[in-house]
Amino acid sequence: MNKKTVASDNNFHSGHRERLRQKFLDDKITDYEFLELLLSFVIPRRDVRPMARGLIQKYSGLHQICSLPIETLMEYPGLGRNTAIFLKALRHAMLTEYREHLDKRQVFRTLPVLTNYCLTLLGGKDIEEFHVLYLDHEHKLLLDETHSVGTIDWSAVYPREIARQALNINARSIIMLHNHPTAGVPFSSQDIAITTLTQDMLEPLGIELFDHFLVTGGQVLSARNSQLLNRSQTSRGQNSQNQEHAGQK
Repeated sequence: MNKKTVASDNNFHSGHRERLRQKFLDDKITDYEFLELLLSFVIPRRDVRPMARGLIQKYSGLHQICSLPIETLMEYPGLGRNTAIFLKALRHAMLTEYREHLDKRQVFRTLPVLTNYCLTLLGGKDIEEFHVLYLDHEHKLLLDETHSVGTIDWSAVYPREIARQALNINARSIIMLHNHPTAGVPFSSQDIAITTLTQDMLEPLGIELFDHFLVTGGQVLSARNSQLLNRSQTSRGQNSQNQEHAGQK
C-alpha cells in the first residue's frame, strides 16, 4: 500500500468517526454505531465497524455485551484484553449510575432506569443468578443483594432468608430478579411457584412483593404485568407449599 492510499484511508476513517461523533451529539446514532464510537476510543487505528456490527448481531445489545464474562469477550476475533476491560468498566459505570438513580427516586417513577439496570446486571450472564432488590417505605432502593448463583438453568431461592433480610434492614417492599441465559424462555412453573410462596410469606409481615422481573433474550419480563401476582392465596394451590428450595428454571 503506497503513502497516498494510506493517507486516503486515514482521511476516510477520520471523517467517518467525526460523522459518528456528530450523530451522537445530535442524538441520531444507532446502537451499533454507538458501540462503534465507543470502540474507536480504545482501538483508534483500526476500522471497528465490523466488530461493532458483529457483536450487536451476536449478543443483541450493549447491555448484554458489557455483561459478558471477560473471557467470553476476549474470545471474540480482534477483541483484546484492553478492550474487554474497557467494556467491563463501562458496565460498572452504567450500574453505578443506575443505582444512584434508584437510590434517590421511587422505582415506579423510574421504570426505564430499573429496566436498564436489570438488563445491564444480568443481560449477558451465561448462568442463572437470583437477586433481591430491597426497597424502603418510599420504594427507593436500599440494597441489591445477590441471593444465589446457580447453573445454566437453575438458581436456588430461599423465601425465609429473603424475609429475614427484609426485616433486618427495615425494607417495606422487595423486587425479585433473575435471568434465563437461554433467550426467549419465559417464567417457568417453578418461577411462578416460588414467587407465590415468597409473596405469601411476606404479606403477613407487611412487606410487599413489588414485582418479579425476568431477564431473557434482551428483554425484561414482569410477573406483575403478566398477572402472576394477582391471584388470591386460596387459588394458588398446594403446589406452592414446601418449596423453600425451589429453583428457577
